[in-house]
Amino acid sequence: MSAFGRKNGPSGMKSGARPSFGVARPMKGGDKAAPKRDDVPPPGGEQFPPLPGEDPTAPAEAVSSAQPSKNDAMTRLADRANAVMEGNAEVGGFEASVHKIKEQVLPRLLERVDPEAAATLTKEELSEEFRPIIMEVLAELKVTLNRREQFALEKVLIDELLGFGPLEELLNDPDISDIMVNGPEQTYIEKGGKLVQAPIRFRDENHLFQIAQRIVNQVGRRVDQTTPLADARLKDGSRVNVIVPPLSLKGTALSIRKFSEKPITIDMLKEFGSMSDKMATALKIAGACRMNVVISGGTGSGKTTMLNALSKMIDPGERVLTIEDAAELRLQQPHWLPLETRPPNLEGQGAITIGDLVKNALRMRPDRIILGEIRGAECFDLLAAMNTGHDGSMCTLHANSPRECLGRMENMILMGDIKIPKEAISRQIAESVDIIVQVKRLRDGSRRTTNITEVIGMEGDVIVTQELFKFEYLDEDDDGKIIGEYRASGLRPYTLEKSRQFGFDQAYLEACL
Repeated sequence: MSAFGRKNGPSGMKSGARPSFGVARPMKGGDKAAPKRDDVPPPGGEQFPPLPGEDPTAPAEAVSSAQPSKNDAMTRLADRANAVMEGNAEVGGFEASVHKIKEQVLPRLLERVDPEAAATLTKEELSEEFRPIIMEVLAELKVTLNRREQFALEKVLIDELLGFGPLEELLNDPDISDIMVNGPEQTYIEKGGKLVQAPIRFRDENHLFQIAQRIVNQVGRRVDQTTPLADARLKDGSRVNVIVPPLSLKGTALSIRKFSEKPITIDMLKEFGSMSDKMATALKIAGACRMNVVISGGTGSGKTTMLNALSKMIDPGERVLTIEDAAELRLQQPHWLPLETRPPNLEGQGAITIGDLVKNALRMRPDRIILGEIRGAECFDLLAAMNTGHDGSMCTLHANSPRECLGRMENMILMGDIKIPKEAISRQIAESVDIIVQVKRLRDGSRRTTNITEVIGMEGDVIVTQELFKFEYLDEDDDGKIIGEYRASGLRPYTLEKSRQFGFDQAYLEACL
């Protein structure tokens, strides 16, 4: 076989005339002959001379280009409508060559290796053990590799045996925040808030399905045709969702939400431009003063990141319990106990829901209860906990605005079998929740804290809120980055009394005004 090399790539008016108002005829002396075509008066006629600083001979395109075209938006729509969609990204060059060799070496390597013994070794130890065996197999295949190619081959073989195959490269890239596998031939990643196609490909559907099973088996879950949906997590806390055929028509689909290895703090979010100085101060005080906080936002807007950052402000002496479907919170406190739900078994029994864990958590002497995400009737159990001596509890939910967040909480409680009127539910929410933090991922990929809203109480059957901070959209620069301003409402916070109990009232008032 030849040495590796990069594949070469696959080798009605005249133009420029300005529309005129017509040729003006003299007001007197109509017997004059009409001007010849060679001496046509300037555009606009003699009665409409050019404006000062305007070149009468300049073409229309030059004049119109100085002003924004009215058809810009329609042109962009037409371009998008006529755009040709790109196909799947091809894996080529050096990587393709290494993967081609891997397909030949892997079967022979497995014949010489005991999988159970290999599973007990670390990647470094396995690499040392594999090196002479790989050289043996390459000699049999009459393949000659240089040092760089040998290292690359060792890495992909070990990733295949102990890791997650082609996903390992993406999981080790700190700039990637999301990995979305749509079957064996198409993988997208999110970098800087934008989706791009990744140059990786799985061998076939069976190869991808085996990797998905390896991921969910690590946390005691299972995925197959009888249970085609599964939530799992990786060792670093990254969240994984798996859906397999027959529900997924393009093959096994994986969605991996990666989390930063370095804990994100509120100050770091402020430096990223996610909030202003005053907003950061207000959120720090809200976390330290045991206010009940609900973090609202859409998918991928940064709700879990915000919850992790707020948890930094919890007193180290407090006992904190977190409850999630798939444990992904990484609290920065010493006295922290994570709890995780359990799906039903094959007979449909043995499921432990978030509501069950919330009820059980009340018997575990917690100071705060934090729910990763609420989706149903467990919302009522959390509100009950907030109202029974567990101040400082927090949760996240999906909503587009603080007002919609309150409506969703009401609807989730009504989804359960609780037979109480809607007015009583609204009153329970108003008495339990102190602050709603709205986070949003904008169209330029940036994540912003767009609202910090207080819940004041009830007026009739309506929950009354007061906005403390808001992100105002101003403009968009040439690169498509959104320009905005964080504005404080200048209102006296209703939760000021709660901050006074912890000695932060003056700082809180100054931040909000």
